[in-house]
Amino acid sequence: MKSTKQWDGNFLPDYPTSNAEITVLRITIPAGVTLPLHTHPVISAGVILQGTLQLTLQDGTTRLFNQGAALIETVNTVHTGKSLGPKDTVVLVFYAGSKHLPMTVQVKTKAL
Repeated sequence: MKSTKQWDGNFLPDYPTSNAEITVLRITIPAGVTLPLHTHPVISAGVILQGTLQLTLQDGTTRLFNQGAALIETVNTVHTGKSLGPKDTVVLVFYAGSKHLPMTVQVKTKAL
């Protein structure tokens, strides 16, 4: 995948001005589990290694990503993810951030 846009269609933001820090994580979301509302203050992209991931924005916009799909995450946009099962969803995620920025920030608000 190569794009200047996030999965929701918005353009990616500029990189931070501090030193770059790359993080690669293999994330497993058990089947049926919905993640808490959160944002990503850094640019990230992932590949679904197994399962189906449903991503939902606060406005109700939803996209499904099946095994083998690549996606570019939203930045500073509140959203949630759900592993639709029957298998756990496994995602390989690449974060292009900065040493002093978190990769994910949980949001204290009502669930979608």
